[in-house]
Parts: sequence; structure tokens; C-alpha cells
Amino acid sequence: MEIDFSHIPLISSRRNSIVRRLKKLCTTKGRNESAIILLEGTHLLQEILNKGRIPLEIVATEEWINKNHNLLNFLSRDVAMTKVSQEVLQASLSTVNPDGVACLISFSDLPKSVDRPNYILALDRIQDPGNLGTIFRNALAAEIELVWLGLGADPLGQKSLRASAGAILELPFQRFGSCSEDQAIDELSKKLKDFAQNGYQVIGSYAQIASTSFDIVPYWEVDWMKPTVLVLGNEGNGLHSLIQACCTKGVTLPHSKTVESLNVASASVPLLLERTRSKMTTFIN
Repeated sequence: MEIDFSHIPLISSRRNSIVRRLKKLCTTKGRNESAIILLEGTHLLQEILNKGRIPLEIVATEEWINKNHNLLNFLSRDVAMTKVSQEVLQASLSTVNPDGVACLISFSDLPKSVDRPNYILALDRIQDPGNLGTIFRNALAAEIELVWLGLGADPLGQKSLRASAGAILELPFQRFGSCSEDQAIDELSKKLKDFAQNGYQVIGSYAQIASTSFDIVPYWEVDWMKPTVLVLGNEGNGLHSLIQACCTKGVTLPHSKTVESLNVASASVPLLLERTRSKMTTFIN
């Protein structure tokens, strides 16, 4: 049976408190204070509904509601629905031309990490939210079980969420350094050292010309079947020296010398998926 939303009053004033509330959730501080994530657009709403998650609230235009009854039938009658004009929605969100809907979910709905993951991705101050979101999407495809973030872009920001196509909502992550970059490096370094001491290989990604205390080998020469932490560095400066000191191995992607280095999101694809290739090859053989 379809849920009838016709009785819900329409909010048409941009001075309404809903605008301030949603705009606050567009900021890292606002999200952390409320422990609520704002998801903009139909695609992200579909992603959480497909995974059986129910949003705390949906904010939508009347036109969007009328066109999406099939999607809304996944909801229970307890979900709060706020009906707004397109002008109010546009004033509330970061998307320049919103497609008619946004929803709210709780931090508690984010996935939890397994006790002892075998394949971890550590990101050292990735600054570009588009790169971050793309890396999350690649990591999900590669069956990464946990992502560590040394500060950098906020994964719950709209640009990161959109670039990840919802993958950030599927992968457990831990972000270090809420106060400063130094704190982030310190906390991530301690985590890497702890896991290295407990039998994990900590593999840093390096440019071909990098100089380290250990050999840097092509990425396919590593045994990716061992418990592994793969570490990718900042777009401009690569791995911080304290993070490098935690690595037990180094890998690179051989490429033409006409290009000094590769975009970190692009480089993440072969590095992350090499473990999958190794597993498939072992199975076939």
C-alpha cells in the first residue's frame, strides 16, 4: 500500500529553520556535533535503501515525491518526511542543482570494522574530496576491510560521497587527527607501527625515483595474500617521513619517465586490485 504524503505541509520560505539545519550538516563541525550525515540526491538514498537502511528523515520536493512512489514504498510510516519547495532545497544543500531530495542518516548507521581485518588501506592526508571518494570506491571493489584516514578531506562531505558513489557508506573507516595534521600523523603512525609489530606487512606506495631504507619493487612482486596495510600518500608530497618510517616494504607502479608521478586515485586501482588478481590466479592454478 502506498504511503500518502499529501497531508504534509509544504515549506516554501528560505527563512525556515530547515534551511539552517541542513546547511549546518553540510559542514564537518555540524555533522560531528549532531552525529548525523546529510545525503544529497536520489542515488545516495537508493544506495542506503538497497542495503536495508532506513533514513531518519527525508526532505523532498512535491514533484520528486510524486515521481518516486516506488522508491518511497520501501519506507516505514515512521520515517519523517519534510516537503519543501525547490527553492528551499536549493538554499539548504551544497549541490548547485539538487535533483529534488536529500535524506539524513545517523553516524550509528555507518558500517563497523571486523575485529582483525586482513586488508587495510591507510591514506596519508588525501586532500581532494574527489580523489578520496574515488579511492573509497576502488577500495570497496578490492574488498578492503578497513580504511584509516590521516586527516585530509572529510569522507562525509558531499563531494567525497558523490565521488564514491555511496562506497563510503559501505566501508568502515577511522579518521585520525581531529585537532591538527601533526596529531593525525602521530596517531596514524602509532597504528601502523602496532600492526607491523603484530605481523602485518605495511606497504608504502612510492614514486619510481624515491629513496628509502628498503628496496622499492614493482607492485606485482609483493605477496599480497599476507595480512596487509597499503599506505597511499598525499597528492603533493607523498608519504610523510614519519609514515614512511612505519613501512616495512615499498612498491611502485613502473611508468613512462615523461610523467613524474600518477594521480593517487588512478594509482590506487592496480595497487588495490593486485590482491584480487593474486587470489584469482592462485585459485585457477
